Amino acid sequence: MSSVIPDLKQFEVWFITGSQHLYGEEALKQVAEHSQQVAAALDADPQLPVKVVFKPVLTRPEEIRQLMLDANSAPNCIGLVAWMHTFSPSKMWITGLKSLNKPLLHLHTQFNRDLPWSTINMDFMNLNQSAHGGREFGFICSRLRMQRKVVVGHWEDGEVRRQIGTWARAAAARHDLQTARIARIGDNMREVAVTEGDKVAAQEVFGYSVNGYGLGDVANHLQSISDSSVDQLCLEYDEAYEMADSLRQGGTRRDQLRDSARIELALRSFLESEGFVGYTDTFENLHGLKQLPGIASQRLMADGYGFGAEGDWKAAALVRASKVMAAGLPGGTSFMEDYTYHLPSGGGQVLGAHMLEICPSIAAARPSCEIHPLGIGGKEDPVRLVFDAPAGPAVNATVVDLGNRFRMVLNEVDVETPPEPLEKLPVARALWTPKPGLSVAAAAWIYAGGSHHPVFSQALSTEHYEDFAEMTGIEIVVIDADTKLRDLKQQLLLGDLRRD
Repeated sequence: MSSVIPDLKQFEVWFITGSQHLYGEEALKQVAEHSQQVAAALDADPQLPVKVVFKPVLTRPEEIRQLMLDANSAPNCIGLVAWMHTFSPSKMWITGLKSLNKPLLHLHTQFNRDLPWSTINMDFMNLNQSAHGGREFGFICSRLRMQRKVVVGHWEDGEVRRQIGTWARAAAARHDLQTARIARIGDNMREVAVTEGDKVAAQEVFGYSVNGYGLGDVANHLQSISDSSVDQLCLEYDEAYEMADSLRQGGTRRDQLRDSARIELALRSFLESEGFVGYTDTFENLHGLKQLPGIASQRLMADGYGFGAEGDWKAAALVRASKVMAAGLPGGTSFMEDYTYHLPSGGGQVLGAHMLEICPSIAAARPSCEIHPLGIGGKEDPVRLVFDAPAGPAVNATVVDLGNRFRMVLNEVDVETPPEPLEKLPVARALWTPKPGLSVAAAAWIYAGGSHHPVFSQALSTEHYEDFAEMTGIEIVVIDADTKLRDLKQQLLLGDLRRD
């Protein structure tokens, strides 16, 4: 099957440079040459997953405003990187910046890495004025309350380019969500609060739309799936996974595998027919399906679809955004659930899992394809992929609707290898120790109102999600090794006072 993640190289960030005519045409010529060189170097760096496009140096208010309007309407432009090579009086930026509706990164750099100590003169000083030109630009952005990322350092440094690349990935995810469509198949799990929310407000803030569909809309696609297509997909399963004996060709449960394959093909057909990039389902609404989609949802996530269980459309949208941000990076990303605890004296771990739907992109080894009873939903035993996540750093992130605003809650965690094989646990899973420790991390998550349905990623970092939250204008609460509950509770209180 093919990925539904867009090629990030189709997207552009525009490299814009501020200056003025005070220094003469020869100086402006040098500014343009330097800017083109910086833009070309960034464009060639693999840490930046998108194109970097040089734009002519900006020296007048009308030029700035027009460029911002052009960026707003350019379908592949996902943001702007701004550099003040010389001093650029910032009053002339006001109208343009107020018009901008794409993410902004302020690159505070200088063309020369080193000062030419023995030859430095005022010509050099006038040309290389980012030290205070960038402060002038920073002031007007702060005065206008503009959300932006500031990156400081020489433009040839790997860390500077890494930060720009991280921001560009977040901008690509934001751009993707602007037109994303999420299908809510059935309702949410009954009486659950956190999976509810204001879909109109979400579309206003993030851009994506969520609409409801009945199981019949998916079941109708089952009728169009040919037996030969089902057989071909089962052979793909045979090749890709360690098959349980009962699911192999000639096995006693091969027909249930074929049912799972038919459901996967029908779901793909339904999603493709309307251009959806994410969906939800729930075990309480399965009329027309023989089993809850297990391996189907796992494989769809692996191909880049967003997914949320029990009708959790906010989780589906964040999974999709995370998949776009992580495109091409090592490590996997999945829908997850905080399921159960290990609570030894003085410590604690979380065993994350779900009934079925954990993305195999986070598998440490070749997944096992198995069939087991579900125990809820009243349908046939579903087929699923079973595996462990590899040890290493990861993040859990979620978005919740607080009624008057959206909040992202993020916890940095360390994934560990289970001390014993989980031979009787028939689901995919990840075992982690949350930072700064379970007692503080869980309390902080609960104080912040975090959902039990986070997005788990070993490909993305806190910085990716911070950039994404900032450019979508939502609050973010980070729980990490430095978190102290007293400070976090004060942060939450101040956030409520500012927003209520």
